[in-house]
Parts: sequence; structure tokens; C-alpha cells
Amino acid sequence: MHFSVITPTHNRHAYLPEAVASVRASVSAPLDFSFEHLVCENACSDDTASYLREAVQQPGPPLRVRPQPELLRAGPARNLLIKHDAPADAWIVPLDDDDLLLQRTLFHYGQQIEQHPNRPWLVADFLRVDQNRRYLPADDYYAWQFDSPQDMLRAIFRAEHFIQGNVCYGRELFDSVGGYDEQIEMAEDLDLYVRFLLAGHLPVICPHISHLHRFHDNNVSIGTDAGKHAQDLRVIYDKYAGQLGEMGMERP
Repeated sequence: MHFSVITPTHNRHAYLPEAVASVRASVSAPLDFSFEHLVCENACSDDTASYLREAVQQPGPPLRVRPQPELLRAGPARNLLIKHDAPADAWIVPLDDDDLLLQRTLFHYGQQIEQHPNRPWLVADFLRVDQNRRYLPADDYYAWQFDSPQDMLRAIFRAEHFIQGNVCYGRELFDSVGGYDEQIEMAEDLDLYVRFLLAGHLPVICPHISHLHRFHDNNVSIGTDAGKHAQDLRVIYDKYAGQLGEMGMERP
């Protein structure tokens, strides 16, 4: 079993070293799996590139950096890492460049993968912290259990449930649905997971915390409120309106 943690980064030198350190701190025992951290240095103009040149020389689990001179959105940057650097049999774990992976996250995903063969993606819970890593009470994220992909899709398009970077999925599933949409501006991750569900794959709900999601003044998703989320849902719905309409789901 092999995990590829993927992180596009753009001018996040203030936070990226902690993200990298969190992946390197992963503990696999007693399971037998390998892992690596794939980082897309996405047209950085701060000290990120120089930090990464030093970081790849440090001992520990593999850190591989792909320089990208032209700024890409998150979806295309993730596609670049997965399609060019992740092994064909890898399990993909997205991690934003300002978040922190918990030490046993990969271990817990590995346990669930062993216990649920032929289930190609998994969803976990996560916690929110402020820019100084202080826990934000009453703001946790908890994944819901659904009986079918259709039930999960209905909850998503009713804006009752959402998914972010708290996932692990097989490279084969990623390839089969075409990867991240490179044209969509926001919610490209949710769009990918909608296609997983449309392909008939309900995620395994994992009883662990995957990562610490950091809130700060420069979050990419800053300003995303209920109205913006509803707009993103309409964009995604319109892409798959034929299939969703056949399931009896109304446009949000």
C-alpha cells in the first residue's frame, strides 16, 4: 500500500513548513505501507521555493517538488502532481499548504482500506484551528453516513452536506472519472467527489480525524458563505443536470 499526499502551494512560506513536517511525522507501524509528499511549487514569489530546495535534502520520508512557473488553479496543479508523479496504484491524500496532517491519518486510512476492499475512496472528519493552531470549539466537521450514492448526492445539492480535503481516494478511481475539472474556478474538489458518486461509489466513512484545517486571513476560500456555496452547487449541478435530473434531484 502506498500513499501520495499532494499539496499545491503558492506563496505560503509562513505555513508550508508545518504542513511538510506534519506529513513527515506520519507513523505507519504496525501497518506496512509507504508514503511520499508531492508538492507543486506553483509560481511562488516569496521564500517558498528556496525553503523547498532545502527541505528535499533533509532526511525522512520522500518529499518531491514539481516546479510550476505559471500560476495554476488548485485543480490543474493537483492533476499535474497526480498524473505525473503519483504511482498508478497510489492512494491519494490531498493536503492544503496551510493545513496539518495528523500523525496517524495515513495509518487509519490504511486500516480502513484493508477492512473495506474494493471501496475506492474514504472520507474522514477534521478539526478547525486558527492561524496559530488554536482549536476552534464547536466548529468541527463530521462526515455523514449515507445508504447510497444517490442519498449523498441529494444531501450535497440541498446544501446539507459538503466535503473538502478530508478524503483519500485511489488513483484508479481518479483516472476513471477524468481527474479535477481544470475549468471550474471554485469547489473543484466537490465537483470531483460528485463524479465519484455519479459513478456509483459511496465513500467509506472513517472514524478518525484526518487533519487540522487552518483558518487565517489569506485562506483561498475566504468569503465563501452560504450564497457563494449555493452558486458553486448550481455550477456543478448544471454540468451533470441530465444524470441528476433522472435521479429526481432539483437544481439548488
